[in-house]
Amino acid sequence: MKALIPAAGLGTRFLPATKAQPKEMLLVVDRPAIQYVVEEGLASAADEVVIVNSREKKAIEDHFAPNPELVALLRERGKDAYADAVEAVGSYPVSYVYQEEALGLGHAVRCAAEKTAGEPFYVLLGDVLVPDNGMLPAMQAVSDAHDGASVIAVMPVPDDEVSRFGVIAGAPISDDVWKVDALVEKPALEDAPSNLAVFGRYLLSPRVMELLADVQPGVGGEIQLTDALDAVLAEEEMYALIVDPADGFDTGTVESWLETNNILFQRKNG
Repeated sequence: MKALIPAAGLGTRFLPATKAQPKEMLLVVDRPAIQYVVEEGLASAADEVVIVNSREKKAIEDHFAPNPELVALLRERGKDAYADAVEAVGSYPVSYVYQEEALGLGHAVRCAAEKTAGEPFYVLLGDVLVPDNGMLPAMQAVSDAHDGASVIAVMPVPDDEVSRFGVIAGAPISDDVWKVDALVEKPALEDAPSNLAVFGRYLLSPRVMELLADVQPGVGGEIQLTDALDAVLAEEEMYALIVDPADGFDTGTVESWLETNNILFQRKNG
C-alpha cells in the first residue's frame, strides 16, 4: 500500500521565497514541512511513500537521499544527534514520479497509477501537517469496518469559511463518522449541505484511480480529484472521519504557516 504526496505545485502564495526553494522544504520548527508528511505516511499502513514531484524540485529528493559523507563529518565532530537525524531521513522508503504539467490534483494522483498497482492508497496533501501521525490509522479503521470503503478526513469549519472548501453531504452513523452521499465544491453557505470540509487526507479504493483516467478537465482546465470521488460514489460507499481541528495544521498560506510554526514550537518546547 502506497502513500501519495502531490508536491509538484508552484508555491505561488509564498513567492519570492519559493522561487528557488520548494514550498514543501520550508522549515516548520525543526524539519521541512514535507518531512512531517512523509513520516506520517510511513507511520501508517503504507510500505512506501511516493512523492509526485516536479523535475524542478531537486531539493526535495536531495533531502531524502542518503548522505554518508555528511553523516561521517558530523560524527567526527561529535555531533551524533545531528548525524542520527540526517542518517534517518536518508533511509526513508521514498520514491518519485513526475507531473510534467500542473493539471490539477486529480492529474497528480493519476501520475502515480503504476505505483499503486490496483491496491488502495492514501493521498496526503503536503499543505496539511498531522504531527501525531494518528489520522491515517483512524481512517484505516473506518475503512476496515466498512469492507474497504474509501474514507476522507473532514473537519468542521465556521460558517464564514464554508464557501472556501469542498464539503460533504451525507448523514452521521456515529459521533465521528458520516456516510458520504456527495461532495460539493465551495458552496455558498445557504447551499452547503454541512459544515464539514474535506481536510487533505484520503484513503481511496483502487476504483478511484481507475476513474481518474476518464475524468475530463474541469474548473481552470484542471483534472479534479473531487470529480473522481463523485464518480466512485455511484458505484461504492464512501465514509468521512471527522477530525479534531487541534490534530491537523494548514500551512498553505504565509499566515497559516506562521501560525503552525508558533503552535508546534510551543508544543515542542513546553
